[in-house]
Amino acid sequence: MALWMWIFIVIIIGQRLVELVIARNNEKWMKARGGIEAGSDHYKWFIYLHSLFFISVFLENQLQTQEISFNYLYFLLFFAAQLARVWCIYSLGRFWNTKIIVLPRVALIKKGPYKFVKHPNYIIVAVELFVIPMLFGAYMTAIVFPILHILLLRIRIPAEERALASLSKL
Repeated sequence: MALWMWIFIVIIIGQRLVELVIARNNEKWMKARGGIEAGSDHYKWFIYLHSLFFISVFLENQLQTQEISFNYLYFLLFFAAQLARVWCIYSLGRFWNTKIIVLPRVALIKKGPYKFVKHPNYIIVAVELFVIPMLFGAYMTAIVFPILHILLLRIRIPAEERALASLSKL
């Protein structure tokens, strides 16, 4: 694996770890104010998926017999996805989380990308699950993991929708 690939993957993993810290702080803040967690049964599968994703990218890259050259188009797509990710986190502020947590008596946030798309972060993750492996020449990972992500979203989005709909009843 080329040095740029190691640096890139360490930065991405570091970013994800920082996001988990932000999510955990936001979770504590929301639960201290009466936040209710929903859909926790499937959350572990997202952790497994994302952990296996990085392992798969690494292993598939190691099986490559030819040198992978840096692809500027995929990198620009990745960079745009990161800007959109930050926009999502910033727009939701203390309400952004990797878990489904709703806070009673708080209106649904409809600013930033949420003004245009109901679940923008899931689109961003799908883009990343395709683009990151493509940068590393991990073509099978680029096919398999977005599909697995979509399958998990078939559980996650309805659970999130039910939780958000319950806000109007609280």
